[in-house]
Amino acid sequence: MWFDCLKKHRSTVILTPPQGLGRENITTQSSICTGETLIGFLDTKTGRLLQAVVVQNETDIAAFYRAYGYEPPCRN
Repeated sequence: MWFDCLKKHRSTVILTPPQGLGRENITTQSSICTGETLIGFLDTKTGRLLQAVVVQNETDIAAFYRAYGYEPPCRN
């Protein structure tokens, strides 16, 4: 019973991207007023950023990619 708690805690949940969108649709947008940066899935039909999250650095961006089961892009 105690081991079941550990097993549940260690499992990672992979989020589901919006239907019809994938890794190639992930993009960032920055506000010219506040400098706030968002990452999410760009719906090319509407131009809207779906499931957007505020990010502050490259670590946050990598975490967004991993949350959906994608490997983050290499930044050199």
